[in-house]
Amino acid sequence: MSVAKKQYKRVTTKSLVEMKANGEKISMLTAYDYTMAKIVDGAGIDVILVGDSASNVMAGHETTLPITLDQMIYHASSVIRAIERCLVVVDLPFGTYQGNSKSALDSAIKVMKESGGHAVKLEGGSEIGESISRILTAGIPVMGHLGLTPQSIYKFGTYTVRAKEEEEAEKLLEDAKLLEELGCFALVLEKVPAALAQKVAESLTIPVIGIGAGGGVDGQVLVTHDMLGMTHEFNPRFLRRYLDLYTEMTGAFQSYIADVKSQDFPNEKEQY
Repeated sequence: MSVAKKQYKRVTTKSLVEMKANGEKISMLTAYDYTMAKIVDGAGIDVILVGDSASNVMAGHETTLPITLDQMIYHASSVIRAIERCLVVVDLPFGTYQGNSKSALDSAIKVMKESGGHAVKLEGGSEIGESISRILTAGIPVMGHLGLTPQSIYKFGTYTVRAKEEEEAEKLLEDAKLLEELGCFALVLEKVPAALAQKVAESLTIPVIGIGAGGGVDGQVLVTHDMLGMTHEFNPRFLRRYLDLYTEMTGAFQSYIADVKSQDFPNEKEQY
């Protein structure tokens, strides 16, 4: 027997915890600009992540490391101006919170004040516990991120699946429990075995949102440009492409070029 889903006029951190308790899966996508955020929010998404993946998707960098705090604030403020319903979570970029909890607090406050975002996300477990605690003292909601943590790519040396070995899997579970104890309202698990991800989700009362972490978690997140097929070089197993916009857009651009060259565009109805 299905249970009617609660309708949320505005999604909050409390809403996500309720969704998990009620068995409702959480939908999450990225956005970095006003136009895309307007469409994503209007479609009914629960959470928009203003991810440091903007470093790759919007700026063409090889990793997420180069993007700055001010650039993240620019993207986040653009998204905030578009949304009416969803929760907006903003990544703290590399170098703004690791190793110095005062800097972490300053970074989080700057994001919240200047972008209007609703929460911040940090990568890591026990090693950033002090930073998370200090941010939470200011009343700023924190989403955790474990598993594959792209800001640590040069430490791992690869984007392969994390926590396949028992020792790393145990640490991930311990870190997940620690993040909940510290006060994180939710957790992202990236590229970890599905069985481990389900175990983590079942061990926590806060929602666990997966990307490449199987279906046993409490929600899913994808990069919007990937799931729309705007990117075409990136083909991980966890990615489902709902459109092939790369092909569609290429065709549209080529049609426009042909129409301009042939003087078909603009026609008499398309001019003043």
